[in-house]
Amino acid sequence: MTKIHFWQGNKACAEAAITAGCRFFAGYPITPSSEIAEHLALRLPQEGGIAIQMEDELASLGAVIGASWAGAKAMTATSGPGFSLMQENIGYAFMTETPCVIVNVQRVGPSTGQATKCGQGDVMQARWGTHGDYASIVLSPNSVQEMFDLTIKAFNLAEKYRTPVVLLADEIVAHMREPITVPSSGKIEIVNRKKPKPTDNAFFGSKEIPPMPFVGQGFNVAVTGSTHNEYGIRYTADPAVHRRLVERLVGKIRRNASKIIDFEDYNIKNCEVGVISYGCTSRAVYETVDLAKKEGINLGFLRLKTIWPFPEDVVQTMAENAKILFVPEMNLGQIFYEVERAVHGTVPVVPINKIGGGEMITPEELLAEVVRDVKNVD
Repeated sequence: MTKIHFWQGNKACAEAAITAGCRFFAGYPITPSSEIAEHLALRLPQEGGIAIQMEDELASLGAVIGASWAGAKAMTATSGPGFSLMQENIGYAFMTETPCVIVNVQRVGPSTGQATKCGQGDVMQARWGTHGDYASIVLSPNSVQEMFDLTIKAFNLAEKYRTPVVLLADEIVAHMREPITVPSSGKIEIVNRKKPKPTDNAFFGSKEIPPMPFVGQGFNVAVTGSTHNEYGIRYTADPAVHRRLVERLVGKIRRNASKIIDFEDYNIKNCEVGVISYGCTSRAVYETVDLAKKEGINLGFLRLKTIWPFPEDVVQTMAENAKILFVPEMNLGQIFYEVERAVHGTVPVVPINKIGGGEMITPEELLAEVVRDVKNVD
């Protein structure tokens, strides 16, 4: 039956992972994600799962990748410094098409930064952090409810497209407490990876998303981060094999982008002013809509639940109607440049940035920027 809980964001993430079928967690404690590891250390054994504290973040993701190939739905959780350490194995997970979930609860950086304060500085790292050509899926929750909902979606996307998926949360959403609704299990969609048939042997090609065998099932399969053909055999000098492999890895995300991308929008086809936001910063926009009405400003917003793939089409739709766009972020401008690229100079794009100390952009601050720059456009 449906239940109402009063949970912290990190707890909601952990409980959602269990609901999605996660039975393996490996991680290393790091603020502000540690509560995820702590809660899973308690709960996973109760559900027949395993939680391990590893020696560092690189080893944590290595263990998660191994668990996934052993047949388990697996995840890790970290923050910016740990996410940086994971990048080599993130690349390996993309190359080997290993489904797993990586939760990054952002804090102020670079380096150790301000460990207990909120930031949104890992947006581009979540897309471009590892080397080579690949296409990532990155989700951005703005509430405790979405810490639950999008964690389940992250597992479903990882299983469906056989790829690592990043849940890019932030300290404010992870540590706030709110009422959330947990539907009955029968009303929650759970996706599982494609299982191979006894005659299958092309586990890295021939199909856009090939089936994935488990270790111990009797299939003869090599799992390598080197360039490989559809059977997993290494081809480290053949450009045709590499192109075929990497174009499929990227293509399976790009070709399905319309099915992956998710967002919340309001008044985007009729607004004179548009705001594009994500994560905790987007929470200020709801009140800003009402404040703008009192100033005679018709405001619409687009909130990105999926940051990558970037929703270019809906951004362009907003740009066709608005005379100016604003992009509030708790960084010095990351999604701002993606918005600029998407609109091709058709309308001005104004960044609104705040960093350090974990201070959010308030509705009043956002409104002040809107009022000032709308007058300049007029």
